[in-house]
Amino acid sequence: MKHKILPLVLVVTMCLQLISCNDDDSNDFLDQVAVTVPVIKSKSDFRDAVSIEGAQPTNSDGKIYVYNNLLFYIAQNSGIHIFDNQNPESPQNLTFIQLEGVNDISVKNNILYADNFMDLVVFDISDIENIQMVNVEEDMLPYYATFPDDVSYYQSNFSVGEDEFIAYYTTVYMERDEAENNPDIYNWDTNLFLEVFDGAVIANDIGTGGSYAKFQIFNNALYTIDDYLLYTFDITNYNNISLVAQTWMESWFGGGILETTFIRKDYLFIGATNGMHIVGLQNEFNPTYISSFLHATGCDPVVVEEDTAYITVRGGNGCGAIEDQINVIDVSDISAPQEYSTYFLSSPYGLGIKNQVLYVCNDDGINVFDAHDPYNITLENTYEINSKDVIPLSTHLISVGENIIHQYDYTDDFGLELISTVQF
Repeated sequence: MKHKILPLVLVVTMCLQLISCNDDDSNDFLDQVAVTVPVIKSKSDFRDAVSIEGAQPTNSDGKIYVYNNLLFYIAQNSGIHIFDNQNPESPQNLTFIQLEGVNDISVKNNILYADNFMDLVVFDISDIENIQMVNVEEDMLPYYATFPDDVSYYQSNFSVGEDEFIAYYTTVYMERDEAENNPDIYNWDTNLFLEVFDGAVIANDIGTGGSYAKFQIFNNALYTIDDYLLYTFDITNYNNISLVAQTWMESWFGGGILETTFIRKDYLFIGATNGMHIVGLQNEFNPTYISSFLHATGCDPVVVEEDTAYITVRGGNGCGAIEDQINVIDVSDISAPQEYSTYFLSSPYGLGIKNQVLYVCNDDGINVFDAHDPYNITLENTYEINSKDVIPLSTHLISVGENIIHQYDYTDDFGLELISTVQF
């Protein structure tokens, strides 16, 4: 359905109201409402903007990824910052790949795969001082802008041209009466929207992502997800990538929105709003559903070590009504996962597991659990830092928060010792 763009006079009026708003006049502020509007971009413009730049700071939240001695900070909707992390006590900011539509990456054999809105972009990083873009597969990935979860009013009338798309949504402010009387502005119940918060894998010469990763590589297959679909790409030849399977996951286990991915051996573990789902990768290009562990609606990533899976489940704020918790799951029988135990923890986010020590991020920071007894995990330490996700490597722990990366050495008694911080 084609829509008309809001009249220019309305946009100008909205901007003038913003400029003339008196910060000291609380009544004026209360009379204004936030209106969510789409930001429409040209496909050709964002494709032309891809470039390799010198090291840059960032003011964008992001994810972390590790490949050999390189540490990647994936600044959402900005680009990829690459650090030499051979000495974790002093990471060196090397270079920046400008990639406005990036949210996830995966690396195999010095080939980096990244999303750029709906494009799959491939870089050769074998020479980190001379990174080359070697392939762009246009319109290969699923992409749609995520509608914010705090919407009260939104613009409905707009048009998207043949070479255009909605990149994301932003907020403008206008007078309440004007918004409520404008036929192009609608009021919406924000509870209709679920927060989709954007798992770790290492095999062959493949990198390691955090628990919110949506890209995974297994053998010659690259996997990614959208709300209900699992996409399988053949990357045997990175210059000629093909979509070989598009699996409608809802037909397998129904209902839950897919959020995160994690690979353990030849199984893909998918964290969804209704639980954890296990997919067999014995035929890498033909993933098959194995089993599920279901719970009430909530946001949750999943990580796995040996025969035990760990899920953080967060309720509230659009995630669902379930009480915040950590689920510990027995997956020794991959066809019938069973719950070992539940630990209640306020507002959990990302997590990682290494040598039966569980690291969970929440509003308090990083919580360190002794997970040797899956029937009774115990909280041993809490580190009050800004952290949303972690990658526990064999050598040390990497944590990412809002515009900040911390690295820690492991110490006795489930301890962590800060060795470096990168503040953006």
